[in-house]
Amino acid sequence: MLFTHLADDLFRPLASPSRAFNAALLLHLHARVFGDAAEPLRKSELLAAIGDFSAGWSQAEIADDEATPVDPIERRSAVFRRLIEAGWLVERRERYVPVVDFDPDARLLIEELARIERGETRSYGGAVLEVLSALESAIASPADRSEALRNAAKASRTFLGHLRGLAGAMRKLEERILREPDLSAAFRLYFEEFVERHLVSDYRTLHTRFNPFRFRSGIVREAGRALRDPLTLRALADGNLREGRAADIAAAERMVRTDLVEILSIFEGLDPHLDAVAEVVARLERRISAALRYRDPRDSARIERAAAALRAVGAGEDDLAGLPLPQVSMLRPPIGPPQLTNPRMPRRIIEYEPLPEIDIDPAIEAFIAAKDEFRRRITVTPERIVAYLDARLAQVKALRGSDIQVDDVDAFVVFQRLREIDVLFDGVLRSRYRVARIEGRVSNGWLDCPDFTIERIPPPAARRGAGKAG
Repeated sequence: MLFTHLADDLFRPLASPSRAFNAALLLHLHARVFGDAAEPLRKSELLAAIGDFSAGWSQAEIADDEATPVDPIERRSAVFRRLIEAGWLVERRERYVPVVDFDPDARLLIEELARIERGETRSYGGAVLEVLSALESAIASPADRSEALRNAAKASRTFLGHLRGLAGAMRKLEERILREPDLSAAFRLYFEEFVERHLVSDYRTLHTRFNPFRFRSGIVREAGRALRDPLTLRALADGNLREGRAADIAAAERMVRTDLVEILSIFEGLDPHLDAVAEVVARLERRISAALRYRDPRDSARIERAAAALRAVGAGEDDLAGLPLPQVSMLRPPIGPPQLTNPRMPRRIIEYEPLPEIDIDPAIEAFIAAKDEFRRRITVTPERIVAYLDARLAQVKALRGSDIQVDDVDAFVVFQRLREIDVLFDGVLRSRYRVARIEGRVSNGWLDCPDFTIERIPPPAARRGAGKAG
């Protein structure tokens, strides 16, 4: 979708020899010249703006090749044609007056590049708070603000991408530091790039009292509450359908549940990404510390001077006069505590005693086993859902939710998740069962919710066989 909408030569100015000038000019035109103007600019005004901006750049920085004019008037026209031919600018006439504006698709790209240039992608707190605010807004008023849920899911994906990008950028900088043969340059990279750019601007925010992840539990709580509330799901789905984001109520509800599950999975699974970032930081700090500890001493010639002094002492006291060291007398050797080797301290005998035998209380063991059994019974897995449905779809093609008999708590734990099997577990059951919402309600003493039907989807081989038989 991206490259089918953009001009074929759009990135040519950003890959040419004058790419630094072209990128700076495009950002300047977007922010300063066009700005918030609602109408296109006259061509003469744009040419004047290009000429004023080019005055601060040299001919070598502006020229793409030898054909680029040196004269400022002709050069600004050449730069203007360069942007027109690449597809950044569009020229047309309004009442016989030539006007110029950004290409609509190119404007979206330059806005994204400007946002990256401003550094907005390196903010944890803004992304996390945006997710929480949008999610709370959607849940508080699901009928009117269902679009806020889409924005929350989009902000979650953006935040996860930023977190992955942070770890990747830190690893890339780590490789640059380790490949640097000059220690001074390596230290400069570490403190100016790694510490100042990443640790200070991003990573350190994770270790302050204003840690943006203090909102993480609120996001998980709100998303889980909405996912378990049929009325909220239905209100958000009605909003999606009313505002034209879905073709029918089933697709609208599936869209709502997909967004909520995505938000939950992102913020519940952040720990591995944070551990990856912390691992890079710890590893690089250890290596920098070791480099500082074993760095070559400043007085690199002291070993040679000491060796020369020892050779002179062995040859005789008369040969010491030419050395820049103090005179060493063989009659009064420099013997004292600093020169003597300290004797090794005797090893202390390791005292040990047998470990006492610990008797575990049977009541504690029973309590642990009961907790494990409780956790097993309330955990819904794909295998439990498949076994539950296969036992009930053995004789019928489709099964109505209101017709399913819930006999005990174990059956209820599985039954309450049947309406979500098309999005549960990353959609692994979507190819085996089809869920559809129908009129009516399920009211069986365990749960009160909208009615639904579940039918088994035949495997591909069975569908092909049925098609051949037909």
